[in-house]
Amino acid sequence: MKNGVLRAENVVKRYGKKEVLHGVSLSIRPGKIYGLLGRNGAGKTTLLGILTAQNTFNSGSVTYGGENIWENQKALDEICFSRELSPMLLFGQNSLKAKEYLRAASLYHPHWDQDYANRLVSLFELDTKKPIYKLSKGMMSMVTIIIALASRAPVTILDEPVAGLDVVAREQFYRLLLADYEETRRTFIVSTHIIEEAAGVFEDIILIDNGRIIEAGNCGEFTAQFHLVTGSEADVARACAGLTVVHEERLGRSCTVCARGDGERLRANAAGLDIDIEPVSLQKAFVCLTGGQKEGKA
Repeated sequence: MKNGVLRAENVVKRYGKKEVLHGVSLSIRPGKIYGLLGRNGAGKTTLLGILTAQNTFNSGSVTYGGENIWENQKALDEICFSRELSPMLLFGQNSLKAKEYLRAASLYHPHWDQDYANRLVSLFELDTKKPIYKLSKGMMSMVTIIIALASRAPVTILDEPVAGLDVVAREQFYRLLLADYEETRRTFIVSTHIIEEAAGVFEDIILIDNGRIIEAGNCGEFTAQFHLVTGSEADVARACAGLTVVHEERLGRSCTVCARGDGERLRANAAGLDIDIEPVSLQKAFVCLTGGQKEGKA
């Protein structure tokens, strides 16, 4: 089962009468770093909870290595889901100390690497004698990162791991993630809304919007499909003939569109026209797909 495929098929999740996941299907294959991207409320955390048997669902199936994961300890031993610390740990005299929380995690994850955990504690200068509720938000994030990395789980999932971290600490996390991946080649899924700085880490991306997977595939191949085209409205329209315009902005007589399609066709169409063509970042492509079609003013 180790290094199996984590797969969801036609998963539906409802809270009362509200359906929050609509027939979601995806396959997480071994040995890749996946980026799970979506706006707040898109269903990222709900989906991750279902993939790791921490949340129920109404219909569909979730399997790892071909076996259902629900109440399947053999499958769950291969998966780590590291997320924001539970509010129950954060308040009161009986709150766990950081070292106690890490100790509990070591017992839960059978692939735990204590030497690695100790090195990360030292690197992050984490005061493990402090109760969880007395840690800063950044240090709480460090605890979740330590658990994820030290778990050495074949499938390791991090939900918003850099929340609360400053830019230096975020860069440090991405370096650690890549170094660990180079060493172990385990599968990582990183859910984040801070897209631009994480884009270079992802091999594959999964875009979720309003409870539906709208894109899934190689990150580089995905972004290569998008182009920013700027010029007069007439010239831009001629250049983008045969491509799909996913977003449009206007300022006076100038028009900028995000077009999706064959770059060679776009450049051929644009020959002799007074327009600019620029590549599109992952973040910009994401915004164009999920943030509306038109903006600006005539």
